[in-house]
Amino acid sequence: MSGRHGADGRAIIEMGMGNSLHRRDYTKAALRAVEDAMRHSSLAFLAVLEIPRDQVRVRVSIGVQAPGAVNAQAIADHLGGAPEVVVELGGLDVTDAATGEVHVVAAAAVEVFVPRPTGWTLRSAS
Repeated sequence: MSGRHGADGRAIIEMGMGNSLHRRDYTKAALRAVEDAMRHSSLAFLAVLEIPRDQVRVRVSIGVQAPGAVNAQAIADHLGGAPEVVVELGGLDVTDAATGEVHVVAAAAVEVFVPRPTGWTLRSAS
């Protein structure tokens, strides 16, 4: 990145959980996990610090028991912009002993990276 900002640093990380109880839909569970994480944060500081949205980078990590069953592009499209979506082994499949039905639990971490400001100095409060 150029201008008054140096390399980017992580400003926010939020975690979320989502599930698909009846259809074994890994994409739906992943999307719900991402939405859950997003509900925990606000990017109001971008305007205060005058950080252009095109300098903000978003990385979404999703864990499910069947990573290949998640449509990562659908997750990216839902978020808009150009987030990096990574799907890996994680989450949990829970089998209902009475019915044999599998319930899918997905975990997600949403990270927001912003340019590091240059020329700032922190001082101790006296």
